Order: sequence, then structure tokens, then C-alpha cells
Amino acid sequence: MSNSYDVQQTAVIGAGTMGRGIVISLAQAGLAVRWLDNDAKATAAGLEMLAQHWAQQVAKGRLDQTQADACLARVQPASAYAELAEVDLVIEAVYENLALKQEIFRTLDSTLNAGAILASNTSALDIDAIAGVTGRPAQVLGLHFFSPAHVMKLLEIVRGRDTAPAVLEAAQALGRRLGKEVVVAGNCPGFIGNRMLATYVAEARKLLLEGATAQQVDQALQAFGFAMGPFRMYDVVGIDLEWRARQLAGQGMEAALVQVDNALCAQGRFGQKVGVGYYRYAPGSREAQHDPEVDAMVIQIAQDLGVRRRVIDAEEIRERCLLALVNEGAKILEEGIADCSEDIDRVYRFGYGFPAEVGGPMRWADTQGLGALLARLERLQGLFGEHWRAAGLLLRLASEGKSLADVRGGRP
Repeated sequence: MSNSYDVQQTAVIGAGTMGRGIVISLAQAGLAVRWLDNDAKATAAGLEMLAQHWAQQVAKGRLDQTQADACLARVQPASAYAELAEVDLVIEAVYENLALKQEIFRTLDSTLNAGAILASNTSALDIDAIAGVTGRPAQVLGLHFFSPAHVMKLLEIVRGRDTAPAVLEAAQALGRRLGKEVVVAGNCPGFIGNRMLATYVAEARKLLLEGATAQQVDQALQAFGFAMGPFRMYDVVGIDLEWRARQLAGQGMEAALVQVDNALCAQGRFGQKVGVGYYRYAPGSREAQHDPEVDAMVIQIAQDLGVRRRVIDAEEIRERCLLALVNEGAKILEEGIADCSEDIDRVYRFGYGFPAEVGGPMRWADTQGLGALLARLERLQGLFGEHWRAAGLLLRLASEGKSLADVRGGRP
């Protein structure tokens, strides 16, 4: 690997929740961090939060005071891009807006030394569109941390069309230094994890409108072994994140599947942080309590959309949510977005709380038998439509008597 990519000096752009977690991860791994936000108050508040975090770690016996002081000393606030000029790698962690990220990358490209790697923490946006505004697309990639970044084990590294192999290697070495489970993904909307999640969540939302309650959906998937079901997950991360993104984008607000989310957000029910979301939370508690008001809201929205409700059992919930993951995962594998099925499974185990004892959605699919799985997908296609058409890779593997574990780089 080129010595020019020995990452020691880093910078983080953005002092929100994600930026804070990334700064903690870098500093704890012994890296110097310059921290820049366009709001100096946000950086000051961030530094205060970092001091509190490391004080708590000392109180819990996870660090001693000397180590905590050293971590805090590695983080230096910056007031201008010029102060980042000599860093080896910068991670942009501002909100999901392509135009804003492009503007930041133009500035980084013109300000930072020629050898610096420029990384975006985007969870879904086009890395090539970000790299394309710079004069160094070979040194641009995605470093998708999962929130909270200093706790979650997964790091999805997104290679752009032009990302140089040495840059990819440097990013992987950095991820390992941070103690992360590193998975390399190709560039497509949502990469591996969020692209699959979109299909899984779409089924959960359809099930909600068709007759299930949020609690039923979550309980069925938690009984399978998920750390939490999709509606509890939305309450934890904040229902308003996607809602605000739809508003910013000026599109997607009319889709039938987001009408429940829209209605919750219109009432300020943003999730656990405000005490109400899909569930209700007692003050200071994280325990999700069933809320009949939400059930009534869902029934009314389904009626307004002309959806005929029916009784839905736990088996159907699991079948539809799991097979949606598997079918999209097979498309990702077929396109070479993931190098192997185990990479997809690691994304799901370490980023999305998939039960470790099951191994991951792709290993689960292999244990079901791909022939039997195809028959189940065909049944769903007959009942619910074309979006259930089986991925070509599944058809090919089943006909050859092979499994998803046999695929490397898009080819069995």
C-alpha cells in the first residue's frame, strides 16, 4: 500500500449525532481529529458531550483518567477549512443532501493537500456524484458508519467507480483500527444495508395497512430473533428523519406507504426521543408500550387509501419481511454490489440486529433450500404482484443446485 495513505491526521465535518460518534471512534483509536461545523456552537456543545462521554467511561472503569484526557486532547475544533489542509483523511458527516455534500467536497478538494482521502458518511447517496465534483475521484469513497458510530460495530465502505485500490485498502485498515466489522459495498442507492432495508420496511408498512398492528409486526420479527422490529427501530432512530428528508427532497410525501409516518410526524410523534411514536414511552423509559391511538390512526388511513384490512398472522409477517430481504440481497449479489453472501450477512448481523445464531438473511435462505424458496416467492408474486419476481441469480443457482454461498463477485 502506498505510504501516502498512512492515515494518522483526520478531520470530521459536522457536529451532529453522527459526527460526534465518529470523532469518539477516531480519537479512541489514537488518531488526531480536527473537527469543523459551520456552527461553532455545535462544535463547542460536541466537545462538552465528548468530555461527558469519556468521564462516564472512566466512571464505568472502561478507561482510566489518563486515557480519557488523551482522547479529549486528540480532538481540536477548527473554525475554517484552511485548518484542515494537512490531514490525511476527512470524513463528511452532515445531513443527507447531495447538493450540500457536493459543495463541501468542492471546498475540501480545493483546500486539502493533494494526498488527502475524502470520505462521505452518506447512508444512501451516490458516491460517484460526490466524487465527480472533485479533481481527485480516485481518493473519494463512502465510510458509512451506523448510529451511534462509537457503539455500532459495522462500517460499510463504499467504493466509487474511480476509487483507487490503495485508497480502499487504507479505508479498510482504518476500519479495522477502529475495531469495526468492515464490509466493502459497491455504489448504488442505499448500498447493501439500506437498499435491503427499504424492501423489508416496505413490507412491514404494507402489513400495517393490510391489517397488522405495529406491535404484531415487531413481535413476530423479534420472535424470529431480530434485536428489534421495524417500528421499534423507527421509534429509536426517529420517525422524523425520513419525513424531513422527503420534505427536503420535495418528493415522496404522497406515497401510500409513508402516510402513517406522515400522520405520526404531523402530530409531533417523532419516536422515543419525545415519548411518543409508533409506541408510547413513560418519562425516562425506553420500554415501548402499545398505543391504541396509533392503531385507530392506521385503520383510518387504510380506509382513506381504500385498503381492505384482514387478519394477518405472525408467519405471514416473517415470510414477507424475510423473503423481501433475501430477494433484494440476491439482486445485490448478482450485480456485484456485495462480493459474497457472507458480506451481506455481516452487514445484517452487525448493522441491523439480525439474529447471529441464524447467521444472516442469505445463510438463512441457503438453509431453506433455494428451490423451496423460489416456490414461496412465486406464491407471493401471484398474491401481491411483480415486485415479488425472483432475482435471476436465485433461479440460476437453484437450477444448478448451488447456493448463495457459492457466489463470488456476482458470479457463481
